[in-house]
Amino acid sequence: MDVAERVLERLQRIEALDRGQAGKDVLLVELRELVGEAETWAKAEGDRRARDAVEKLRREAEGMR
Repeated sequence: MDVAERVLERLQRIEALDRGQAGKDVLLVELRELVGEAETWAKAEGDRRARDAVEKLRREAEGMR
């Protein structure tokens, strides 16, 4: 499975958990995993906008504590 597919699957899992009213702790774990996967994807793409988006995602996920 390539990096982009992992990111998209993680996003779908997060959406399903959110719809199922999962606890914040569960969602936060998934978001942190998403950050790592998105980082890998952004590095593979070499796109500055992708790296900026990952950094924004990281800050927002950390702000959810």
